[in-house]
Amino acid sequence: MAISLVIIDSTIVNTIFPNIIQDLMIRSSEVQWVQESYVLVFASMLLVWGSLADRFGRRFILLLGIGIFIAASFRAGFADDGTALILARVIQGVGGAMVLPTTLSLVNANFQGKDRGIAFAIWGSTIGAMVAIGPVVGGWLATNLSWNWAFLVNIPVGLLIIIGLLVFVAESKSENPSKGLDFIGAIFSMILFGFLVFALIEGRLYGWLFVNPLHREFQIGDFKWAKEGISVIPIALAIALIALVAFILYERRRAQNGKPVILDLDLFKISSFRNGSIAALIVSLGEFGLVFAIPLWLQGVLALDSVSAGLVLLWLAVGAFLASAVGGILSNKLLPVQSVRLGLALEAIGVLGIAIFASNTGGWWSIAVWLLIYGIGVGLATAQLTNVIMVDVPLEQVGQASGTQSTTRQVGSALGIAVLGTILFTSSTSFVGNYVENQPTLQEMNLVTRQTFASIPANYVTETSGVIVKDMDKFLMNSKVPQDIAEEAKANSERGFLDAVKVTSYAAAVFLGLGLVSTVGLDRKKSKRKPAAKKAATTND
Repeated sequence: MAISLVIIDSTIVNTIFPNIIQDLMIRSSEVQWVQESYVLVFASMLLVWGSLADRFGRRFILLLGIGIFIAASFRAGFADDGTALILARVIQGVGGAMVLPTTLSLVNANFQGKDRGIAFAIWGSTIGAMVAIGPVVGGWLATNLSWNWAFLVNIPVGLLIIIGLLVFVAESKSENPSKGLDFIGAIFSMILFGFLVFALIEGRLYGWLFVNPLHREFQIGDFKWAKEGISVIPIALAIALIALVAFILYERRRAQNGKPVILDLDLFKISSFRNGSIAALIVSLGEFGLVFAIPLWLQGVLALDSVSAGLVLLWLAVGAFLASAVGGILSNKLLPVQSVRLGLALEAIGVLGIAIFASNTGGWWSIAVWLLIYGIGVGLATAQLTNVIMVDVPLEQVGQASGTQSTTRQVGSALGIAVLGTILFTSSTSFVGNYVENQPTLQEMNLVTRQTFASIPANYVTETSGVIVKDMDKFLMNSKVPQDIAEEAKANSERGFLDAVKVTSYAAAVFLGLGLVSTVGLDRKKSKRKPAAKKAATTND
C-alpha cells in the first residue's frame, strides 16, 4: 500500500492537468515542473534515506515518510498558485524518497528463498501497474470532485498505511550499520540532477545556447540574466557536468579511505548490475514520458474528460496485471533476463504501434490495443528487473545495490518527463505553426503576416499543454478571426499536436531499443568480483 501511494502520485496529476491549468493558470513548463519536482526530489534523496533507514530502522523511516507525504499532500490540495503546488510536490518527493527504499528493504528482510523472488515480482509489478492506475484515480477524482482531491485522498489512505505498519510490520535494522553518512555526496547528486533536469525542461524557453528573446527573462529574486548573448541553459549544463565529475571523484576517494559512500561505484563493474540498471533507467524514461504525453492529447484534442482519459490508460494497467499471470506461466521456461528482454520488446512494439496508428479520427481506440501490449511489456520487464540487477551483487552490498537500482529507476522517470516532455512541446510548436501558416485560407496573406498569425495558435497550444486545442476555433473567433480561418486553424492544431505525440512516441521507442540492447550478454556473463571484507564500511546492509 505504501509503495502504491507514492508511485500513484508520480502520475496521478497527468489527467488533471487541464483542470489545474485552467484553475491556477500555469504554463507548460510549470506543468512539467509539477510532475518533475516530485520525481526529481524523489530520485535524488533515495540513497540518503536508504542509508538512514538501515541505521535507525526501516519501519521508523517509512512511518516518518508517510507522515511527511500526508502533510505535503494537504498543502498541495489547497495550493492557490503554481509555485505553491510545485513546492508542495517537492516536499511530497522528500516523503516518497523515504518510502520506496524502505519498502524494498523490508521485503528483502522479511522474505527468503523462492518467497523473496515472488515478493520482488509483486513489488515490481505493483510499481508498473500503479504508474498506469494513477491517471485513472486522478481523472475520476477531478471529474467527480475536483483536482484538489487527487492530493487530499492521500490523507486517509496514508493514515490507514500508518496503522497497518504499526500493527503488522516488525521493525528492521542493519546489524552492522555504516558509521557516518555521505551528505556531501548527496548534495553533489542533487546539484547534478537538479541542474540537468532544469536545462532539459527550460531549454526551449530560455534558449539552448543563446538567449531566446521571444520568451521571458530568467530571474531569481532581484537577479536577472542578460537579455542577449549566452543563455542560462549552457551554464546549467556545465554546473551539472562539474557536479558529476566532483561526485565521482569524491565517492571514489571516500570508498578508498573506507568511509561510507552514497554510491559504491564499484557496483557498476558487475555487468549484470550495470546493464540491468541501464535497462531500468530506460524503461522508466519511456514509461513516464509516454504516460505524461498521451493524456494531454486525449483531453486536449479528443476532448475526453479527466476520468475518460484515465480509463483509456487503464489498458496499460490491465496489461501490467496480465503480465503477472504471464510471468508466472513463463517463470519455469524463461530466465529473468529473458523475461526482461521479452518485456522490452513488447514495450517497443506497443510504443511504435501508438506512433504509427494514433489517429484523431480513430480516437482513443486507435491506441488501446497498443497500450495493452505496452502494459504487458512494462509488467514483464519491471517485475524481473530487480532480480536481473541483483543476481551477482555480493551479499554485503545488497542494501546499497537495492537503493541504487531504485534511484536509477526514478532518475529515468525524471529524465523521461524532461526529455520526452520537451520533445512533445517543442515539436507541437513547430508542427502547429507550420500547418497553420500553410493553410489555404491564409494564402492570400503575405509570408510575414501568415507567420505572425500562425505563431498565435502554435504558442497557445504549447503554453496550455494542448488544453486549448479543442476550443481553438472559439478562442480565435473571440479575437475577431473569421470563422473559416478559425476552424481550419483548429483542425491544423489538432493535426499538429497529434504529430507531436507521434514524434514523442518514436523517441520513446528509440530509448526502449537502447534498453533492449543493454541486456545483451546478461545471461552469458557472470561477475567475477569476490566479496571483500574491506568494503563492509561502504554498505548499507
